[in-house]
Amino acid sequence: MDAADEITLTGVRAFGYHGVYADEKRDGQEFVVDAALAISLRRAAETDDVADTVHYGELAERIVALVEGEPVDLLETLAQRIADDVLTDERVASVRITVHKPQAPIPVPFGDVAVTVRRSRA
Repeated sequence: MDAADEITLTGVRAFGYHGVYADEKRDGQEFVVDAALAISLRRAAETDDVADTVHYGELAERIVALVEGEPVDLLETLAQRIADDVLTDERVASVRITVHKPQAPIPVPFGDVAVTVRRSRA
């Protein structure tokens, strides 16, 4: 495995109903997801065939489906769900998922809140 190879997808936006408060589950809000996949890109580079890599368009669609899917209380749970999905592709050695909640119900001015999980097959 070429440990230095990586596919990075940042800023995937989707509307979801996640949060611990009833109004978050009722009204929903936008979430932003970043994903970094450790994967050997050698075969894809040799063949120039998208079938030999993770198709980042399809990855983005799967992330959106998960964010728009069943509500959870915690960003940690949502990030884990996305990481688990990414790791169903056996070519992915590890993944780093960050879920941002820019409109989180925090009573003081803030720029962003995010949770990052790192998961690997090993």
